Amino acid sequence: MLELKGKVALVTGAAQGIGATFAGALAARGAAVVVTDVADPAAAVEAIRGTGGTAIGHCMDVTQNASIQAAVEAAERALGPIEILVNNAGLFAALRLKPFTEIDEEEWDRVMAVNVRGMFQCVKAVVPVMRKLGRGKIVNVSSGTFFYGPPMMLHYVASKGAVVGLTRSLARELGDLGITVNAIAPGLTESEGVKSHAQMGAARQPTIAARALKREMVPEDLVGALVYLCSPASDFMTGQLLNVDGGRTTY
Repeated sequence: MLELKGKVALVTGAAQGIGATFAGALAARGAAVVVTDVADPAAAVEAIRGTGGTAIGHCMDVTQNASIQAAVEAAERALGPIEILVNNAGLFAALRLKPFTEIDEEEWDRVMAVNVRGMFQCVKAVVPVMRKLGRGKIVNVSSGTFFYGPPMMLHYVASKGAVVGLTRSLARELGDLGITVNAIAPGLTESEGVKSHAQMGAARQPTIAARALKREMVPEDLVGALVYLCSPASDFMTGQLLNVDGGRTTY
């Protein structure tokens, strides 16, 4: 039920970090993966191929329709129609923690463009393909910050709350097409971006202390939830948010 052989998956923001882990996990279960990112995805593609998986890379900007469409078309030519979309691309590690009064409109709009509108645009691009197939799996990456609203990152938290609303509404609209839409809310995850973020160190120990499972969270901790939502095992589940944070938030 958790095998993905014969499926084609497109993962956004997958050149490194959580996205690269997601792409590798889907490939390990038999999916052919399109690794996309604004950064060069070549290393992530080679890592998948090095373990016997199937992958292609495509530089893609989730805020540009032409860029997204080019990736979708390249995927279909090389691998076949996209049946799985993982909307992982987002701005987080590049953001400086600051009071909301110091966030200017340009930065607010950029976060919303990438973290919310980018998902909307990617879904619009793949739904015609999924409609023809009569099935599809869309997984959106939200954030555990949605549950407790930490300060100093208002635009990020608001964007990840919007992802939950987007997920629920899309699930209603796409259910009749055989397309499921779900979301994952990761806790603070030790990805490359978080490790290199000068301000994240202070949050690490309090976060671990607040968890039921008291250890650092790594990208691999999200793989089980992702594979489940992409596989036939979740065929009757849609519009849901899976919280994966070691029990920091329990409800």
